[in-house]
Amino acid sequence: MCGLLGFISADGSASQYVSAVEQALPCMHHRGPDDSGTWSDDSVVFGFNRLSIIDIAHSHQPLQWGPEGQANRYSLAFNGEIYNYVELREELQAAGYTFNTEGDGETIVVGFHHWGKDVVNHLRGMFAFGIWDASEQQLFIARDQFGIKPMYVATTAAGTVFASEKKCILSMADALGLDTELDLRALAHYTDLQYVPEPESLHKSIRRLESGSYAVIKPGQSPQESRWFEPRFPVRKVAAGDEDKVFQKIAEALEDSVAKHMRADVTVGSFLSGGIDSTAIATLAKRHNPDLLTFTTGFEREGYSEVDVAAESAAAIGAEHIVKVVSPEEYAAAVPKIIWYLDDPVADPSLVPLYFVAAEARKHVKVVLSGEGADELFGGYTIYKEPLSLAPFEKIPSPINRVLGKLGDALPEGMRGKSLLQRGTMRMEDRYYGNARSFNYQQLERVLRHVRPEWDHREVTAPIYAKSQDMDPVVRMQHLDLFTWMRGDILVKADKITMANSLELRVPFLDKVVFEAAETLPVDMKISHGTTKYALRKAMERIVPAHVLHRKKLGFPVPMRHWLAGDELYGWARENIEASETDYLIDKAEVLKMLDEHRVAMNSGSGPDHSRRLWTLIAFMIWHGIFVEKRIDPQIDQRDYPVQL
Repeated sequence: MCGLLGFISADGSASQYVSAVEQALPCMHHRGPDDSGTWSDDSVVFGFNRLSIIDIAHSHQPLQWGPEGQANRYSLAFNGEIYNYVELREELQAAGYTFNTEGDGETIVVGFHHWGKDVVNHLRGMFAFGIWDASEQQLFIARDQFGIKPMYVATTAAGTVFASEKKCILSMADALGLDTELDLRALAHYTDLQYVPEPESLHKSIRRLESGSYAVIKPGQSPQESRWFEPRFPVRKVAAGDEDKVFQKIAEALEDSVAKHMRADVTVGSFLSGGIDSTAIATLAKRHNPDLLTFTTGFEREGYSEVDVAAESAAAIGAEHIVKVVSPEEYAAAVPKIIWYLDDPVADPSLVPLYFVAAEARKHVKVVLSGEGADELFGGYTIYKEPLSLAPFEKIPSPINRVLGKLGDALPEGMRGKSLLQRGTMRMEDRYYGNARSFNYQQLERVLRHVRPEWDHREVTAPIYAKSQDMDPVVRMQHLDLFTWMRGDILVKADKITMANSLELRVPFLDKVVFEAAETLPVDMKISHGTTKYALRKAMERIVPAHVLHRKKLGFPVPMRHWLAGDELYGWARENIEASETDYLIDKAEVLKMLDEHRVAMNSGSGPDHSRRLWTLIAFMIWHGIFVEKRIDPQIDQRDYPVQL
């Protein structure tokens, strides 16, 4: 895993931008402290920071390769890992190609020469890369199917720049003539959803290449983007008596995925929260590393820690376990630097404990496995049960449904049955907007100075829902989460926060073969008798300790609602709100009112819980203080680690 930065000149003057690229690379030193390099010709400049995982002594990037008679035709900058590179290499060698390294990056270049753009469909892994073809004078950039690895893109009159981190592009703004105006639409979406949805960023001129997409860029032209992966979830019925075959297929797919995710020339550990997802990964990983280290984090406050259950799971599988307990003081002090690493704010409080457990893990290993993606692929979120519980409303005539909906609206807040009547009489497109939402439109109007009705969550979700009209309701929710919550929150924090500690995080559930085993599951093998992830639980029965199979997962929960109301973070929150120079964007008086309302409610046991809304706004204010006001120093230290660990 590494950090890449590239620029394609509009007029063949790339040499003028080499120094700008070199000066920008230290912005993402944390992504690759082991090695750094640049390469350029008249049209292109590539910069690269390397975290050496495979073929440590070689595989330096940017990497050049060419077929016989066309030496160095292609140049590559690649961030990620290709887990089936061994198999692809053998296939390409059988086709007559020769290799100069033992790394996975060269497999991408040779594969691109052999298969063209279709190389992305042969890759099993996480990736964001750029390939410059000197013969065709065109740049090819691509991201993996789920968006595990990031790529930001911006185009000006000077050319197009792409990078693993947005801050590198911002550092080149003057050299490129890049406008750094904020995107008020993206701010509204962020405030509504708690993350900035792809392809947006909070800077209007910088966008993200979407997950499962590639783009072709020629000098002087804008990127021509195409989607190469579109999840369809073609559900297939399972014949009576064939259920065990399905469970076996899932188990074998995950076993194979973990085996390939263990490929590395450095030590691999595993995050462990104590739930089925991370325990399954750790159990399978230990088959390949008997000395496996597992890591978890938690808080001292009761009910907000999985330290004990994670330790119990580690003991059950025979893994050495390391714990990091985070105090409120540590938490608050780390927030500015974490937001700097994120590039755009993500209002997920679990980012902070993830940062600390990643820092602890990096003392011992260079790579960790984690359980992200299992809920989206196998139906793990409790909210996925909702279509089944609301099914009776579908049999009620529309006129009566409308009356019931109005009745629900008229009932007092908190009254039993209000939510059921409201949600049961709504279309799915109106009631489900992904796994996070902080504000409704009326609340947005109260806190944001610039907001329009068309900027609510439906602007983000409607195009995604349009692609799933023929799917089952539960599958539609999964499909939506793949394009919203997972790639906007889950995978952003997974990449940015571990990379902040020069730690590579791998996600075996988000694997091409595992997805193929999950995508055809019928709904009754996802949700069965009130049990989520039913097929996965059955598949893991012979792998995961029995006491873990049906344990409720906490993840890395944070006692934010209590801290914001108490001595831990109330004063800190108030200071950050008052110091922020965001009055032109946010009604700070309204935010302070929310903070006090929240404190009264939590201490009295009655009233609104504003913690998610407050954290969303405070995270943005700190982001604004770092990137716009330049008032907050995130205090980033450039740490170096042993190359071999």
